[in-house]
Amino acid sequence: MDLIWPGFLLLLVLIPILIGVYIWVLRRKTRNSVRYSSLSLIREALPKYSWLRRHFPFVLFVLGLVSLIFALTRPMAILTVPTNQTTVIIAIDASRSMCSTDIKPNRIEAAKSAALSFIKSQNSQTQIGIVVFAGFAAIIQPPTDDQKLLQIAVERIATASRTAIGSAIEKSIDAIAEIDKSIPPSDSSITNGVIPPPVPKGAYAPAIIVLLTDGVSNVGPLPMDAAQEAANRGIRVFTIGFGTNANESVPNCGQQLGFGGGQFGFGGGRQNGGGFNRALDAVTLKSVADLTGGSYYTAVSASELQKVFEGLPMDLVIKHESFEISVLFTAVGALLAALSILLSILWHPLL
Repeated sequence: MDLIWPGFLLLLVLIPILIGVYIWVLRRKTRNSVRYSSLSLIREALPKYSWLRRHFPFVLFVLGLVSLIFALTRPMAILTVPTNQTTVIIAIDASRSMCSTDIKPNRIEAAKSAALSFIKSQNSQTQIGIVVFAGFAAIIQPPTDDQKLLQIAVERIATASRTAIGSAIEKSIDAIAEIDKSIPPSDSSITNGVIPPPVPKGAYAPAIIVLLTDGVSNVGPLPMDAAQEAANRGIRVFTIGFGTNANESVPNCGQQLGFGGGQFGFGGGRQNGGGFNRALDAVTLKSVADLTGGSYYTAVSASELQKVFEGLPMDLVIKHESFEISVLFTAVGALLAALSILLSILWHPLL
């Protein structure tokens, strides 16, 4: 449960004050009964009320007041709502290190193969989008259930220099926002400058991002900043660290001229040779997954990568909606207060 206006919890300090006043009034009545002996004799003659009848109405009143105070804080409940459509964005690293041949025929081709197998295994209710990133990120295929379009997009992925993991997350958020208007685009894509408030903790959108990379982010937004944007929108990011630990292979991607005749033009030229970082930033990838509610996986072979894609928790891609339940606390508080007054009249009549 989350609270929109938690500051109203300060009103709970009234509860011990009210209890203190109640105890003081009871003690004062006791002293008065001793001072006025005639009243004391009359009271002794009346039937004795049990402790429950004497104090239970006040207990109900206090509980009702507590419930009303919680109603002022505008509590939110997170409920799981069935959804008939889910969205998965596959963000694939296309940096030059993905040309490494420690995984045959090379990392990028193994990643393509695993992504295509995953796409073919999904049902028609799952929309899949493809984001590719190197020095920048681009949506090369908006979310769709057309497997032919997805296959063409994946097969045409080409490599380029640098690695922009933060940009990949932001662009994936934008891809989700294009088909789900309830999800705001990334902060960098918001034109009116109004950053949306974060969703209540534990609320998740019916969409996930699967980010595959073999390197370290060295350009664009910081990955953790982009991950916070995803978390604020309830989008979970599942990260995959791909490649062997001690990679000394010679990169070989052949001639790469960019995607689709310039739709995703990283630049061309032969991608062989060294001069780039082949390390894997597992710490950041795990932190991104933890922050957003996703998971981090590692794969050091093509078969392991296939298993990672097969084991992605697609059953978790469900819709979590937040509902304000202040009306429930208001109703309970009003009921308890009314019941306390009614019992006071019945058990302690004035006449």
